[in-house]
Amino acid sequence: MYRKAKIIYIITLLLQLGFNTSLSADNVKNQEDSVHSTQKFDPGRMILDHVYDSYEWHITNIGEYHITIPLPIILYSENSGWHFFSSSRFHESEDRTYFGFSVAKGGRYDGKILETTATGEFLRPWDFSITKNVLSLFTGVLLIIFLFVSLANMYKKNYAKAPSGIQSWLEPIIIFIRDDVAKTNIGEEKYEKYLPYLLTLFFFVLINNIIGLIPFFPGGANLTGNITVTMTLALFTFVITIFSSNKSYWIEIINTPGVPWWLKYPVPLIPIVEIMSFFTKPFALMIRLFANITAGHVVALGFYSLIFLFGSMNVWMGYGVSIVSISFTLFMGLLELLVVFIQAYVFTLLSALYIRMAIEDHREEH
Repeated sequence: MYRKAKIIYIITLLLQLGFNTSLSADNVKNQEDSVHSTQKFDPGRMILDHVYDSYEWHITNIGEYHITIPLPIILYSENSGWHFFSSSRFHESEDRTYFGFSVAKGGRYDGKILETTATGEFLRPWDFSITKNVLSLFTGVLLIIFLFVSLANMYKKNYAKAPSGIQSWLEPIIIFIRDDVAKTNIGEEKYEKYLPYLLTLFFFVLINNIIGLIPFFPGGANLTGNITVTMTLALFTFVITIFSSNKSYWIEIINTPGVPWWLKYPVPLIPIVEIMSFFTKPFALMIRLFANITAGHVVALGFYSLIFLFGSMNVWMGYGVSIVSISFTLFMGLLELLVVFIQAYVFTLLSALYIRMAIEDHREEH
């Protein structure tokens, strides 16, 4: 049974490398560990290993040897001060501990580094480590800088010529964001002030979404499916909205025109609703991007997990389900490719709408 399960694993892995663009190499490590240790596949653990962040970047397996890229660990402990070391240090001891630090397995701080004191107490240090998502973030930012610096230099050298190469790819997207998002929603008189932010926002989300679909290094990280990243992007829009808002915007929130007085006085029902909606807008931005990107990964991984679940019951069921599962996973990969563009567009569009609501003169309209 072990050999048959191993054959299914190898065949499925080859199909996955050829067709499935939504899985990263992290999942292979979890599946290999499941086969060698308990011989019982845990789909929940495999999916979470893909979605969660990591202190090392798993590349591939050669037999029982795992090829990984160790990442820098940077910690500040109130108990013992600063610590700088490689994540590979955790694998040098049997208990996976280095100078009292270890990666928690389960519990509230699952996957996070904890420090064990001399009294046996667990402390959470300040963690400034370069994790997988952080490295993916740097990769995406460097790629954006490279693309737009190259594009700017091309325009300086060949301003009067027709676009070619990278210009012909990026110029239609830039014009689309300028004309159909910034101008249309913010207005032709004020859009130029916010266009650099909207372009940065769109390409940051788009490029990191695409990087997350690449199944090999430096792709595969679930950066835009990390709620702290989407929260930061939403906070940028929220702060810009606040500092760009005019007097009439706040007056309309407090005293919404066209609403019966008995909904505003003596109990300020509508003003309370308007103030709550002011804070729920960035929250909706954060959740929408996080949920859509994460859901795509989870659904694709769920189909992929069916192969191992049925294969553990019967080898022929594993073979039969693998055809259906790979087909659905391929479909989900193509669907995710469409979703990455749509989510980048929707996030940028809603940011432009929120900015417009803050800067337009509502009194003139009424």
